Amino acid sequence: MKELEKKEMRIILASASPRRRELLSQLGVEFEVCPSQGEEKITEHLPELAVMQLAQQKAADIAGKTEGDAWILGADTIVVYDQKILGKPKDEEDAKRMLGMLQNHRHQVYTGVCIWKKGNGSEEIRCFYEKTDVVFYPMTEEEITKYVATGEPMDKAGSYGIQGIGGLYVREIHGDYNNVVGLPIARLYHELQK
Repeated sequence: MKELEKKEMRIILASASPRRRELLSQLGVEFEVCPSQGEEKITEHLPELAVMQLAQQKAADIAGKTEGDAWILGADTIVVYDQKILGKPKDEEDAKRMLGMLQNHRHQVYTGVCIWKKGNGSEEIRCFYEKTDVVFYPMTEEEITKYVATGEPMDKAGSYGIQGIGGLYVREIHGDYNNVVGLPIARLYHELQK
């Protein structure tokens, strides 16, 4: 972390997520927020590869626009149920469909992180992922409809936010809670130490 703490080292978070911003602030370092505007394409079939691919696309977009030395952090989160990747819902009906699938079942949350280090005229890219198992309580159609009406599910993978109202429906979690929120900050800390 000593290199990160140098004043001249820029750290850029390539994400607009306020949750990731809040988690990254736990490292105690200054960073800029520069959300990636690039198109996200998944060509990988395995969730762990797909989520790292998305994170790397975000980091690459910002790295291509960044002058000078910097550490660019790209991150993306997906929810996987029954081997199907669930991203953010397209609309309220899509959110209801996803929540209907997840209720009373176990699913996995994957967050991929890409650390793109630019310095001394060279680049180093390192990606990793974290996986957490989550089990939902049963939800009635009325509960799903009310939850979707809050608007909380609309910008979240799998149509729920564990740190918000969605946490009321989580029965069990096996793994890193912050990974489900959107950034496995403890793992990121240790990866940056390397």
